[in-house]
Amino acid sequence: MSPSYQQQTRDLIDGLKAVCASNGLGNDGNEYKIIVQTFLYKLLCDKFAHEMKRIEPALASVDDWIAAWQALPQGEREMLELRLDADVPRLQPGQLIASLFNRQSEAGFAKRFDDTLIAIAVANHDIFAVQTDDGEKVPLFDRLSDYVTGSADKKDGFVRALFNKLVGVSFERLFEQKYDFWAALFEYLIQDYNKDNGGKYAEYYTPHAVATIMADILVPKDQRGKVKNVTCYDPASGSGTLLMALAHAIGEHHCSIFSQDISQKSSSLLRLNLVLNKLVHSIPHITQGNTILHPVHKEGRALRRFDYIVSNPPFKMDFSDFRDDLDTDANATRFFAGMPKVPNKAKDKMAIYLLFIQHIIASLKPGGKAAIVVPTGFITAASGIELRIRQKLVDEKLIAGVVSMPSNIFATTGTNVSILFLDGSKHDSVVLLDASALGTKVKEGKNQKTLLSHAEEQRIVETFNAREAVEDFSVVVDYAAIAAKNYSLSAGQYFEVRIAYDALTPEEFATRIDAYQISLAKMFKQSHELEMEVAEAIGSLLHV
Repeated sequence: MSPSYQQQTRDLIDGLKAVCASNGLGNDGNEYKIIVQTFLYKLLCDKFAHEMKRIEPALASVDDWIAAWQALPQGEREMLELRLDADVPRLQPGQLIASLFNRQSEAGFAKRFDDTLIAIAVANHDIFAVQTDDGEKVPLFDRLSDYVTGSADKKDGFVRALFNKLVGVSFERLFEQKYDFWAALFEYLIQDYNKDNGGKYAEYYTPHAVATIMADILVPKDQRGKVKNVTCYDPASGSGTLLMALAHAIGEHHCSIFSQDISQKSSSLLRLNLVLNKLVHSIPHITQGNTILHPVHKEGRALRRFDYIVSNPPFKMDFSDFRDDLDTDANATRFFAGMPKVPNKAKDKMAIYLLFIQHIIASLKPGGKAAIVVPTGFITAASGIELRIRQKLVDEKLIAGVVSMPSNIFATTGTNVSILFLDGSKHDSVVLLDASALGTKVKEGKNQKTLLSHAEEQRIVETFNAREAVEDFSVVVDYAAIAAKNYSLSAGQYFEVRIAYDALTPEEFATRIDAYQISLAKMFKQSHELEMEVAEAIGSLLHV
C-alpha cells in the first residue's frame, strides 16, 4: 500500500478535527462522537460502493455508478442487494456521500444529513447496534449537527465543511488492506480521545507491541490457519486493540468476538474497529456495561466460557458502591480468591484488576488460552488475593508463563506491567521471561515511553513459544519450584547466581589490593576536606 493512502487518510482525520475546532468543538466532550461517526459514515458509504462494484463489475466501469445503479430495473436492483454479504451496510442512493454532496447548497442541509444518519442506523440496526447490559441497543449514529450550538445556517455550514473533507479521499480500494494498515490509522484516529471519565489513553488503546506479543504467543505462527470456529473474549475491551490483534492471528472469518466494557466511548470505538477489520459479524456480541457487576455473556445462569481471552483491565478504581453487591453465594465460585477491601483512604486505589483476573479464569474453557496485562507487583505479592490467585493457577497447572515488560511501555502510566499467559492444556513447566531491559526510551508529549523494535518483539515471542531458557532473559521452571518460592512468577528469582573468578598470582593480588587502598585513602581525604568546608560554612552562618 502506497504511503500516500495512509497520509490521505490521516489528512482526512486531521481535516475533520479542524472543522470541529473551527466550530468551537475542539477538545469538546462530543468531538469524538462527531469525528468517529463521520469517519464511520464515510467507511460505510465506501464499503457499500466497493461491494456493489465487486458483485456487479459493470458499475465500476462508468463515471457515475450511482446513476447507473438507479437506472437498473427494480428487479435487478433488488437482486444486487440480496447478493451483498450480511456484513455490508444496506444504503439507499440518496444516502451516499456523492448524492448528499450535490445537495449541500440547499437550506436545511444539516437536518437532511442528520435524518440520513438516523435512517441508516434504523435500517442497519440489527447488525450494527451495540447492546447495553440492560438489553437496550445503542444506535449506529446520533444527530451530529445537534452538537453545534447556534442557528440553522451555522449547523448547515458545519455539515458542509465536513462533507468537503469526506469527498477528498476514497476508501473503496482500501478495503482489501490487512490488519496492520487499519491498526495504524485507528491509533492515529483515537489518539486525542483519552480523557473520558478520568481515564487514560491506555484505557482505549493498548500499545501495538503488547497486542502483537499477546496474539503471537496465544496463536503461534505454526498454528495459523489451523484454529477455526473459536470464540474470543475481552471483559474490559476498550477500543478492541487486543481483540483485533488476536482475530488477525486466528483469521477474521475463523473467530467470533465477544466483549464488554463500561465505557460508552470505548464501545463506540470498538464498533468502528470491527468495521475496519472485517469483523462486522461480531458487533451483536459487543456489550456496553459493568462486567464485574453485570456480566452479560452467559449460558443460562452460568458464565459463558471462551476459547481465547485477552484483556488489559483497569488496575485500580473505586468500586466501593457495588463491592458489597458482589459478595454473594452466586459469586463465590467466580471470585474464589476474595474481593479487595475498601481502603479507609484513596478508594480510587481499589485493585479491581484482581476481580477481572478471577472473572477471566471463570470464563475460560477447559483447554482454553488467555493473556492478561497485570501490574508486575501481582507476580510477587507475598500474601492476599494475589497469592491465592497464583496458587490456584500453579496448583491446577493453568499457567503457561509470564513476560515482564519494560517500564513505561504505556506512556501514560509509570506502573510496570507483566503479561500473564494462561493455558488449560496443562504444560509441565512455566516460562518466565524478563524483557525489562529491552526497548528504546522516547518522549511522547510530557511522558516517557519505551518502544520495542520488531526484532525485540519477535525475540520475546520466539523465546517464549520455544520454551527456551536464555541467560538473564528467560527461565523454564516446574510447578514444584514455583510453589517452593511462595508461588513467585518473577523470572529474576529463578536465574542462576554466577560468581566470576579471576586467576591471580600472589603478586598480582597484592598489587591490586595496594591500588584499592591508595584509592580509598584519596577518597577519605577528600571526604575529610569536604567535612571541614561544611563545618566552616556553618560556623560563618552562625556568627552572622
